[in-house]
Amino acid sequence: MGITNKTLEIVTPRGVRLSGVIVQPEGTPVGQACIAHCFACSKDFPATVRLARALAQEGIVVLRFDFMGLGDAEGRFADSSFQTYCEDLGAALDGFDAHTGHSTDLLIGHSFGGAMALALAGLRPELRGVVTIAAPSEPGHVTRLFEAQAHGIRETGSAEVDIGGRTITIGRDFLESVESQDLDAALERLGRPLLILHAPKDTVVGIDHARRIFARAGHPKSFVALHQADHLLTRPEHTAYVARLIHAWAYDLLRPHQ
Repeated sequence: MGITNKTLEIVTPRGVRLSGVIVQPEGTPVGQACIAHCFACSKDFPATVRLARALAQEGIVVLRFDFMGLGDAEGRFADSSFQTYCEDLGAALDGFDAHTGHSTDLLIGHSFGGAMALALAGLRPELRGVVTIAAPSEPGHVTRLFEAQAHGIRETGSAEVDIGGRTITIGRDFLESVESQDLDAALERLGRPLLILHAPKDTVVGIDHARRIFARAGHPKSFVALHQADHLLTRPEHTAYVARLIHAWAYDLLRPHQ
């Protein structure tokens, strides 16, 4: 199946310009999905690129985009917070829908992006389903990636941290905003099918996070263990497997409403 990429400029309510790529399958798409990438990653992170392409091979048109201060997006990541993340994701969905003339069916979030997908999805009635991949059960879990610098961030307002070989600046607003959030209310208002994908051997976000999300979410909900995968889906065959799982799970959701 032929696949094409097209750039999409996204403007947030704050006036920050984000960069997106629409991955378009050949022919008429069977559905539309947006991917929220992992923490400190970008739309060009290998797993994000492979997942978008694999979903397009299943006939789904996909948007992958950069949150503020990451990849090709404007702004400073040091100015990010839980609220700016929500605004960025909402703006990406709005821009994607306006470009295609159709509503996004699936919101897919990887790692911290999964927590953001859960936080926002209940406020977006057009979404037909939500998928989390290796998502934490609370946004504040992400601070464990830089807990050694947390005191300095609180004292000085920001600090440079290394996340998987990528250096970013974390601001006090981000730290405090994610620590003060939980997903209880978001899961209560989700109101649509949820697919939870998580590797039992995940050493970054443990499998218990998937269990807690599943327990707190209402039906319909599904949980699939990615037995051989790691947190970042580093092996291409695992990304392809995830795409096939998502397509099979969402088959009825993507059919036209009767």
